[in-house]
Amino acid sequence: MSGAVLRLVLKLSGEALSGEGALGIDPPSLHRVVREILDAQANGVEIALVLGGGNLLRGAALAAGGFVQRVTADHMGMLATIMNALAVRDAIVAAGGRATVLSAIPIAGVADGYAPRRAKELLAAGEVVLCAGGTGNPFFTTDSAACLRAVEIEADLVLKATKVDGVYDADPRTNSNARRFDKLRYDDVIARDLEVMDLTAICLCRDHNVPIVVFDMAVAGAVRRIAGGEPLGTIIEAGA
Repeated sequence: MSGAVLRLVLKLSGEALSGEGALGIDPPSLHRVVREILDAQANGVEIALVLGGGNLLRGAALAAGGFVQRVTADHMGMLATIMNALAVRDAIVAAGGRATVLSAIPIAGVADGYAPRRAKELLAAGEVVLCAGGTGNPFFTTDSAACLRAVEIEADLVLKATKVDGVYDADPRTNSNARRFDKLRYDDVIARDLEVMDLTAICLCRDHNVPIVVFDMAVAGAVRRIAGGEPLGTIIEAGA
């Protein structure tokens, strides 16, 4: 990755909105996310946001209980991402910004249907675009949805927000000897089974040459700083 980023997809887990709580939406966490987004946008960055729904419902865990089919559970998880997107949209508007929810599962009167051309038009007009509903299909993660949307809207970069400052060869929260990578190639992530994103997500970005930066969302101004070229987190790209 070289130079400033003009358009990016920010992937946030649902837990980014729940704060220290296991479930729900924590208002201070919601407001902090919105500040980070609007800070970057004020510096000329077009931002599309893809949110997970794990703070409200984990489809895979529900299906594992044996009473709900996996397809149904995944659809429920997609609906949870729409709920999160609606909350972020209203928080952005309340903070003086502009935002629209485009969903792979359109809901009349709630969220318009997603289309790449519409998303690009809104981004160019200065809106934050919240891409909700995952891919609209079961068995695909929101990481895959983020990378798919990045390819479709011709984003310069995918930002994967986490609770650690990059990609490690082991969990740094439990292993003090874990080694952090500054740069990785797509194929290295796959070969080392680093579990940064699922295989579909990594391959989408590799095949379309969209860099990924894995970073700590708790770092103040991180989205703006990475978009401006500052080396925060771990970058995953073809020539690392």
